[in-house]
Amino acid sequence: MTTVATPMDEWRTIPWRTLERAVCKLQTRIYRATQRGNVPAVRRLQRLLVQSRAAKLLAVRRVTQDNRGKRTAGVDGVKALTPPQRLRLASTLSLPSKARPVRRVWIPKPGTEEQRPLGIPTMADRASQALLKLALEPEWEAKFEPNSYGFRPGRSAHDAIEAIHNALRWKAKYVLDADIAKCFDRISQEALLQKLNTTPTFRRALRAWLKAGVMEGTTLFPTEAGTPQGGVISPLLANVALHGLETRITAAFPEWSRYKPPRERWKPIVVRYADDFVVMHQEKAAIEQAQAIAADWLAGMGLELKPSKTRITHTLEVDQGTPGFDFLGFHVRQYPVGKTHSGRNRHGNQLGFKTIIKPSTEALKRHAKTMGDLVKAHKAAPQAALIRWLNPRIRGWAAYYRTVAASQAFHAMDHVLYWHLYRWARRRHRKQSRHWVVEKYWHPKQGTWAFTAPQGEALRRHRATRIHRHVKVQGARSPYDGDWRYWATRLGRHPELPPAVAWLLREQQGKCAACRLYFKSGDVLEVDHVVPTSRGGRNDNANRQLLHGHCHDRKTAADGSAAARRTDDHSRTAEEPCALKGACTVLETGGVR
Repeated sequence: MTTVATPMDEWRTIPWRTLERAVCKLQTRIYRATQRGNVPAVRRLQRLLVQSRAAKLLAVRRVTQDNRGKRTAGVDGVKALTPPQRLRLASTLSLPSKARPVRRVWIPKPGTEEQRPLGIPTMADRASQALLKLALEPEWEAKFEPNSYGFRPGRSAHDAIEAIHNALRWKAKYVLDADIAKCFDRISQEALLQKLNTTPTFRRALRAWLKAGVMEGTTLFPTEAGTPQGGVISPLLANVALHGLETRITAAFPEWSRYKPPRERWKPIVVRYADDFVVMHQEKAAIEQAQAIAADWLAGMGLELKPSKTRITHTLEVDQGTPGFDFLGFHVRQYPVGKTHSGRNRHGNQLGFKTIIKPSTEALKRHAKTMGDLVKAHKAAPQAALIRWLNPRIRGWAAYYRTVAASQAFHAMDHVLYWHLYRWARRRHRKQSRHWVVEKYWHPKQGTWAFTAPQGEALRRHRATRIHRHVKVQGARSPYDGDWRYWATRLGRHPELPPAVAWLLREQQGKCAACRLYFKSGDVLEVDHVVPTSRGGRNDNANRQLLHGHCHDRKTAADGSAAARRTDDHSRTAEEPCALKGACTVLETGGVR
């Protein structure tokens, strides 16, 4: 009897490893041709890439299978595709000359009452954008400025903060702390298309997405400016629009010379993360000049600085206003210290100050409110369920700030959380004494008292996270340069990566245990049990391996553990989430499933 292969089997048996290698080689060639300035070769390779079956299949997999976030439909109402539908989409995938409008979704901005508009494209447009991004991103990664860190592969907010620390560690400086008003919504589309300077086919597709319009309810609004937040290619387009700002500011200042006055002796240092950037220099006049240059340059892209979030300050001197500034949730400031604690410059001379970066006050308030709201929302939940809800939030927040001087902040957050939990416990036992309540819910563990459930699961403390200094990415390096060992090693040192995942990355030398390809920035990393726990496998390191998200899907489908996991998930109540579920939502780079 002959077995007929179904479309589902065909999707599973696609040689993904071969396809990924082919696409990665083409992207590396595009990157290197751009560095050489060989524009004809770049255009030829880009056309070859977008027309290849390998790139089309990978683009479809990226938006239909690797996307582990909340599935949101576009105007066509499609949230997910089956394997046969994915194959049909890949076979017909192309760069459109017309696009369907995006669906408007509003999400809250952290720490404010404002809402951020998202534009959700249809599934087919998302796949087409992912396809074009595969071709355009290597070209622009070879062009982007070294101090641009937002929405770029292999770079993070921690790299930007480390760049600021390196710029301030030897000398106190004036700082322009700037923010661009509604950057995504106001970018000049014509100026952006002109700056992209790409092929007519690519230009038509980009123009179609930019001019597609926004559907809010049953009303269609035209989009004459900006790029819709929520599109696959939108972060890349925003970086292209802001590319050149750093070069324009630094080019206005001559090269260093000891014979020039201090204002002209050094170039300002610009660090940008998406639409937030800072400019640092020793002279206030130079900072004022840089602000005028930035405002003039942004006007050419249809943008302007936001007055309420743009200010000039000093990192040390109090007479210049409130010293220090907030950036990406961190507070950067220099404090005067005595001889005992003073740092020293390269010549061994004492500086008289110390540069300290710590969580910002607003970040502390937001996190404290989040924990308090979470405890109130689960006032009737069992202790074990409350712990399972809190632990992922504590782990993720502490991991984000573990690279700076956050010890005092961690102790403060533990203190705030203790009182939230104490009120939670007293509300449940109003007639009992304080000591009775504490002894019921807090138990000694590893030399201290911990909020521990009867089953033995303990609440994680913020201060249990060790402070570990982040190593900034080297210069203008990019994952498309072909040095996979360097980038796999960096991924294993990412501060927000769970320790279990980081340990497996080192053990597997940065490669997926199934396909043996190096993990790249943006890949979904998932911890898998070699022998499923539903079949008697142990939950220890010897029985764990790190896989791509799609490799994990294939493996669980093959060993039959997917059905057992679904049954287990459905058996939980709303008040009792999976203990490991939160780890998947903490990081874009990975998690435990």
